[in-house]
Amino acid sequence: MTTALITHPDCLGHVTPSGHPERVARLEAVLKALEGFDLLRVEAPLADDEDLLRVHPQSHLDRIASAPQGALDADTFISEGSHRAARRAAGANVLAVDMVMAGEAGNAFAAIRPPGHHAERETPMGFCLFGNVAIAAKRLLDHHGLSRVAIVDFDVHHGNGTQDLLWDEERVLFASTHQMPLYPGSGAASERGAHGNILNVPLDPGTGGSGFRAAMERQVLPAIDDFAPEFILISAGFDAHAADPLANLNLREADFAWVTGAICDLADSHCGGRVASTLEGGYDLEALAASAAAHVNVLMERGQ
Repeated sequence: MTTALITHPDCLGHVTPSGHPERVARLEAVLKALEGFDLLRVEAPLADDEDLLRVHPQSHLDRIASAPQGALDADTFISEGSHRAARRAAGANVLAVDMVMAGEAGNAFAAIRPPGHHAERETPMGFCLFGNVAIAAKRLLDHHGLSRVAIVDFDVHHGNGTQDLLWDEERVLFASTHQMPLYPGSGAASERGAHGNILNVPLDPGTGGSGFRAAMERQVLPAIDDFAPEFILISAGFDAHAADPLANLNLREADFAWVTGAICDLADSHCGGRVASTLEGGYDLEALAASAAAHVNVLMERGQ
């Protein structure tokens, strides 16, 4: 087995205004960085309503499908190709977990856009339209019959959408490291979920690799170990990189490689190495490409 790379050209059809940080060039940079990698390359399907409706109501699906081109809020935009792109992004995450569960891939990386971890139950926001990683988690629970799924989100911004969508889901442990204060303003350590199933680990502006690793080793990794998940999902945002223009953490590629390896260690211990990762943020193109390559390189080493 090897690592599956799941993507689709439709994800390039989500076009944002000139100067917007979440732009087509992001995905192009990631895919170019992975060109020489020995990956199982698969096209993402369009997500079915059944999968989307596990976390969003029909009214949200209808809103995204029928929204006129333009701004949904100050940050989030719809273009002619956005609905198909968002369906492909969610579909990539569904296929990622399906392939790993079926033993068709050792692990998987969904190289998609728009990202998903800010999309709340009825509110697209923060560049996100559908809650991609939450959709994958519910697929594992309700379709594949698992009873414990962990999500690790190391994007620099708190995954408020994932938290909202899974607040009442005791079968999921959602653990997030993120800069605070920073958009979207949520993610305090006191936000624990309806069943103590949320773990937020805020990081001070200026935190570097050593502080990030210490927070992971003290809080996130032990919590996952105690939870003993049957599958681990990763919201892989690379905007905690020192070069990123939207935040103030100071991680480097080696830190993303390290945390990927640490997550894979836990997956090896508890769930036969079953891991699927999805692209979230990262807005300096060079840093994004290098960090995603470092992340996927570790997935490939561990997915054999």
